[in-house]
Amino acid sequence: MRIPRPLAVLALSLAGVLVATGCGGSSDDAPAAESSTVSVDTAFGAVEVPQDPQRVVALGWGDAETALALGVQPVGASDWLAFGGEGVGPWAEGLYDEAPELIGTLEPELEKIAALRPDVILDTKSAGTQERYDALAKIAPTVSIKEGGEQYNTSWRDQVDLVSQALGVPEKGEQLVADTEAKFTDVAAEYPQFAGRTAVVGALTTEGYGAYVARDSRVEFLTSLGFEDKPEIAELAGDSFSIDVSREQLDLLDADLTVIVTIGVDNSAVTDDEILARVPSVSDGRLVLFDPDTSLAFSTNTVLSIGAALESVPPVLAEKLGA
Repeated sequence: MRIPRPLAVLALSLAGVLVATGCGGSSDDAPAAESSTVSVDTAFGAVEVPQDPQRVVALGWGDAETALALGVQPVGASDWLAFGGEGVGPWAEGLYDEAPELIGTLEPELEKIAALRPDVILDTKSAGTQERYDALAKIAPTVSIKEGGEQYNTSWRDQVDLVSQALGVPEKGEQLVADTEAKFTDVAAEYPQFAGRTAVVGALTTEGYGAYVARDSRVEFLTSLGFEDKPEIAELAGDSFSIDVSREQLDLLDADLTVIVTIGVDNSAVTDDEILARVPSVSDGRLVLFDPDTSLAFSTNTVLSIGAALESVPPVLAEKLGA
């Protein structure tokens, strides 16, 4: 079993470069006119985007929420978690004046996207393949994953950086990152008991148990609050973002705190598991299972969902630690 990203498998993909240039002055003495585009470095080269894009289509996981956090309302967006309505989590409700056109995720509907006449397409957290990029770049300048980035594993910081550049508001992006990091610092200071304690983030799916490693956003969330991840899991994972955990290996999930997210199964599948109940942290009452809304906020990993998770997650962790 490989833990599925709550979003996906493979998809279409992206690649290519679109170029637009500004005009020069009318005489040797006149200063050059300001460029009408901005350049964004991606895995597929430098992409030239209109300086003030008015019609934005946000296709990547969390791209729409990131644009909204920066004050821009996409005209089209993909709804990876099937929220419906405006296609965003409850932490982003009310940020649209007009709901966007909802577009497919793994296989974006190219005709529907083209009909929206986008100035720029955001696809910073997706399959990030050449095929997907090529298809989208034929429609409009497309900002995909960063060079060296992993499919579906763009960090929230990189996502804010890419999206803010593409929207022509890099200073807002830098401030948003700084404000979010300050929130982590404030919460960590509020819960000093987290510092140095070990935490494991496991998952139970229809295929069985697994565990995430430090590159996963859930583990990063906890380490940003002062927790330490379990080195044994990282060693087993190698270059992967997760490992399979057989029922004979469930002690790998033992730590000062064991957090388990359920994907496609109910939390009762965890609480009713008699073998898991023998894991020391579980038998000692240090097992964390979130309610559905908190689990979504914890797992979505957008700059907006992080704010919601920082309100709801730490009190649960502190209670389970008995502090």
